[in-house]
Amino acid sequence: MSEGPGLSHRFARVQRRALATARRPMFRAGVRDCGPMTIGISAWGLVAGVAMAKSGMGVPLAILMSILVSAGTSQVAALPLIASDAPMWVVCATVACVNLRFLVFSYQYRPYFAHLPRGKRVFLSYFMGDTIFAMFLRRYPEPRREPGQLDYFWGAAVVNYGAWQVAVITGIVAGAAIPPEWGIGFAGTMALLALACSQLRSPSTWVAAFVAACAAVAAYALPLRLNIVVAISAAVAVGVLAQHARPASSR
Repeated sequence: MSEGPGLSHRFARVQRRALATARRPMFRAGVRDCGPMTIGISAWGLVAGVAMAKSGMGVPLAILMSILVSAGTSQVAALPLIASDAPMWVVCATVACVNLRFLVFSYQYRPYFAHLPRGKRVFLSYFMGDTIFAMFLRRYPEPRREPGQLDYFWGAAVVNYGAWQVAVITGIVAGAAIPPEWGIGFAGTMALLALACSQLRSPSTWVAAFVAACAAVAAYALPLRLNIVVAISAAVAVGVLAQHARPASSR
């Protein structure tokens, strides 16, 4: 009997904190900056939702997967393997390869959020998407702590997550009713490409992007989407070498 009021008080406290955060200027800035990206996010979410519907998964299971996984590239990569009854280790290995980029994201976020408790950092990682990463580094290019960074992250995360889930669930429900001639997949790809291009600000990033593209195409025939691993490894190695090769005055 005593647990009910305790849970109620905790929920009320969380609700008050959320409302207080939503009123802060940097939270609103994150919402405002992420708003224009919802078109691309929604397009990519529709693609993932339609793919999940066409894979033979039931609507409840597909929606549950979207909420728990919340990663479009991983979902799209795993669905054909699940539909073909591939071994679970193959599915897990493929998803792990696709998500290796989040190791890079986590390393880049470390100067900003390393001071937070581990539990909060783990919770933040669930919302760490490509769009938010690109926007956050564009807003805070210098790797140092500044007031309002966490609020900005949450503002962008709320918009990103909300737009994504609405689009995915719409795609799941609509399923095959959305014709491929609409080009939804191409719209999502172009949105991600625009985000990537916005981060090309120095010679080292241009070199890394070029090497990543070449490596991904050259290794495309590898199984388990290992060309993604090859591209990431090559880009990181070349980017680090290019950064260290530049004169200190030009950095």
